[in-house]
Amino acid sequence: MLGAALLGPGVAWYLGIAAFLFGIGALGVLIRRNLLIVLLSLELMLNGANLALIAFSRHAGNGAGQIFALAVMAVAASEVCVGLGLVVALNRRRLSLDVDALSELRG
Repeated sequence: MLGAALLGPGVAWYLGIAAFLFGIGALGVLIRRNLLIVLLSLELMLNGANLALIAFSRHAGNGAGQIFALAVMAVAASEVCVGLGLVVALNRRRLSLDVDALSELRG
């Protein structure tokens, strides 16, 4: 009985937190119009997916979910680099960071 108490919370708790993070991120993407807030919300969604992958991996007892989570982290890092590059480029040109105003990209 004591050994079971040391394992920590069950998978359902981790999945609940993952769903909560993903939901907050999805609301941020759908509601907000600032490009920087949308990018941060996408990061929240990716972190929620990572937490779910790791929770399922722990529940199954193998490391496949952790490998996928590392791949998602690599994609998230590249998304941050490209997204922040776009934000800096738009800010230097004194353009609005409103997502609705960015209907087309011109070079």
